[in-house]
Amino acid sequence: MAKCEDRIEEAISDMELGGRTTGSGAPPPSSQNDRPYATAGAAVFSPTSAVTIIQKMIAEAVGVYFIIFAGCGSVVVNKLYDGKVTFPGTCLTWGLIVMVMIYTLGHVSGGHFNCAVTLTNAVFRRFSWKLVPLYIIAQLAGSILGSGTLALMFEVTPEAYFGTLPAGSNWQSFAIEIVISFLLMFVISGTSTDDRATTTARFWCIDEPSKKHWAGGCEAYI
Repeated sequence: MAKCEDRIEEAISDMELGGRTTGSGAPPPSSQNDRPYATAGAAVFSPTSAVTIIQKMIAEAVGVYFIIFAGCGSVVVNKLYDGKVTFPGTCLTWGLIVMVMIYTLGHVSGGHFNCAVTLTNAVFRRFSWKLVPLYIIAQLAGSILGSGTLALMFEVTPEAYFGTLPAGSNWQSFAIEIVISFLLMFVISGTSTDDRATTTARFWCIDEPSKKHWAGGCEAYI
């Protein structure tokens, strides 16, 4: 009973001091910012911390830069060293760099890194139309800088790494682009924007941050 009374008196004393001390003996808040010290296991940054538009654009530009640099760079190295990277190695490089950038920057911008992803999310009201031009500009800037870096580093003709060349007619190429773009967005939309999708699948696709990371007040996904 005496111990209980002591604890009650200690709690009352803490309240009178305005929370300057705690029953557990934790140090008082800093006099500079008047905020409590972080306790063990507490998150330093909240998942809902505001992310500015500039930060989103920088994240998209940096992500696309490294995707182009690594992906096209593997094509350049494969060309210069007589196919040492091999076609599967090039494909693996593209897939891994996209995955790494989504893990690294996806919580900032949503990890679009592709104009088709940005436009499709906007069409289906999961992304603000006001940010579409800004995202596309950032993506184009990142791709130009990435390919420009490769052009300065390696002595190789632009045809060796500036995209793929159509093998068929223009209409065949157009149809293939539609099918492949549909497949891309079908997988992304099915795994990252549907609440019924498994959590594991979402971690491997774009837009995992979803609504809780949206800081612009818009009722849309990043």
